Amino acid sequence: MVPQRRSGNSIPESEWLERPSGPTMQPSSPIPPDPVQLPVAESVTTHRVNYSETDQMGVVYHARHVVWLDVARTEHLRAHGFSYKELEARGIRLVVTDLAVRYRNGARYDDLVRIRCRVTDVGSRRVVFRYALELAEDGTPIADAETTLISLDASHRLTRLPADVLAALGGKAGA
Repeated sequence: MVPQRRSGNSIPESEWLERPSGPTMQPSSPIPPDPVQLPVAESVTTHRVNYSETDQMGVVYHARHVVWLDVARTEHLRAHGFSYKELEARGIRLVVTDLAVRYRNGARYDDLVRIRCRVTDVGSRRVVFRYALELAEDGTPIADAETTLISLDASHRLTRLPADVLAALGGKAGA
């Protein structure tokens, strides 16, 4: 998967998941040297469908979408200046507590899939991500998804997100 970075809110939240089909994505800007100071409203990751990801009907097996969400979320965190590995080294574990996926159209072998990811809510111990999966060629929607993650310490106890992580994801200290 190839992460791409978009700055600003080029697509209003109200239209983000339900936008019309078609190639309306703007070219991605290069990643700035300090992503923590320039928050990313939306990150974009692309993935070319591998033959092993398809089922007997020739479409992507439904569980593969969840793997793509994980990759997109990980790259979104990286675009904000934090690799998941670095968070773990700091004693923070982000654990999925809720997952919702609405499948809209199938993707097939060799399709290029674009996964758009953004944080829609962040609190002191919780982060909610929304995703839009679409065919990169023409913007055909494949699926919409949302995950909720909670912050745990190394002993698996609920803990607050560090202030710098919270701020980078758009939250407020003390929230």
